[in-house]
Amino acid sequence: MSVLIKNGRVVTAVDDYRADVFVEGETVALIGHGLERGLEVAADRIIDATGKLLLPGGIDPHTHMELPFGGTESSDTFETGTRAAAFGGTTSIVDFAVQTRGASTIEGLDTWHAKAEGNAAIDYAFHMIVTDLPDERVPELRRLADEGVTSYKLFMAYPGVLLADDATIFRAMRKAGEDGTLVCMHAENGVVIDELVELALAAGQVEPKYHALTRPTRLEGEGVHRALAIAEVARAPVYIVHLSCHDALTELRRAQERGVMAHAETCLQYLLLDIGAYDEPGFDGAKYVMTPPLREKWNQDELWRGLQGRDLDVISSDHCPFNLREQKELGRGDFSRIPNGGPGVENRMSLIYHHGVNTGRIDVNRFVELTSTAAARIFGMFPRKGTIAVGSDADIVIFDPEREVTISRDDPHTHHMNVDYSAYEGFRVRGYPETVLSRGRVVVDKGEYVGRPGDGRFIKRGPYGGAHAAAAAANRGMPLF
Repeated sequence: MSVLIKNGRVVTAVDDYRADVFVEGETVALIGHGLERGLEVAADRIIDATGKLLLPGGIDPHTHMELPFGGTESSDTFETGTRAAAFGGTTSIVDFAVQTRGASTIEGLDTWHAKAEGNAAIDYAFHMIVTDLPDERVPELRRLADEGVTSYKLFMAYPGVLLADDATIFRAMRKAGEDGTLVCMHAENGVVIDELVELALAAGQVEPKYHALTRPTRLEGEGVHRALAIAEVARAPVYIVHLSCHDALTELRRAQERGVMAHAETCLQYLLLDIGAYDEPGFDGAKYVMTPPLREKWNQDELWRGLQGRDLDVISSDHCPFNLREQKELGRGDFSRIPNGGPGVENRMSLIYHHGVNTGRIDVNRFVELTSTAAARIFGMFPRKGTIAVGSDADIVIFDPEREVTISRDDPHTHHMNVDYSAYEGFRVRGYPETVLSRGRVVVDKGEYVGRPGDGRFIKRGPYGGAHAAAAAANRGMPLF
């Protein structure tokens, strides 16, 4: 199958020019002007992208499809969640496989392969959530890397379930530093948070808003400080997931200034939603119970400044949806039992374009970097993913910068996630994906899904950052670990 996309404006993290793009098979074969004159006969399909942007497919490096949590499971399967991602312009995800405490990480990887294979609509990769790591299982991290899983997530939260002690974190970071892999940290002081939760429940404070009030920003900042200090001593890179507040951002900046190879993402919910959402009538505030919780609104400006100043590298979705009815309601009368997480994989690209590019907070190149290229570089997928270049996978979004859409759970054109609400109900955006190619195959055609389950393939990722991380470190005067 060959596709000629003509008259588009090609935008990458560093480029912005008008050209035709010829896709042959799964990769970009040619980029140039006037290609239609020589290729119209050869191309199986021609798409006129006049007035449209040609963007590298979005990469969302933080999703949780079919994740067991709190006695239930996130409501999007790999089939429904990746299909929704494709509608939103995301063509690759990095999901989190989970090691059961006391069991092998390899078993956890096998379980997630079984969930995704034959079901995913777009390409996918895995991080591995490590819940315990005795000395005898440390070599498994090298085996995971050989299988293309070159990043691991550890938690400083959820004692007794996911929390890893500092020794385990240090052990994993040392091994990552040796192997050229990367530890992703959920950084907040979960032990103290659990004490605050118990105090709140004992006082009869059971409504959803107390999820936020028992997870103060200081405890996220403390967790980020500790994670970065351990990484510094271990001489290893680290990636802070879902950074939500100024306190945590301050700790990140301090570590970067003293030479720690510290990366971080924030998520669209922390840029666009705030703690006032928990005051929605009745139990509806439960829709926004996620970890970290939504913060006071003033933190949003600080996070945007962190993106502008390149302290923050990535905007992800942390897509982990649970239906308000039946699933979130498990915590009615006890906020600590509300499954943590919310939807967003479908909305990420359009919302960030509208609230970032259209407002002048970021330019269109930085938009591509934050939603695609940086994740590809950090997580060992670049230049196969994250750019439009000859030889790269033909993951291309034909994006209409003028199309206006109002996001709503009730609109079948803007909501394909398998969840009974939208976290961004009523948000109006200008700029929306029109047609999406995944490895050269059109999977969304002018807003209609034309792909099928199983179109997506597992991405076997390379080492952390590769040559690009080394170059970035040299430019910033940082030591290489």
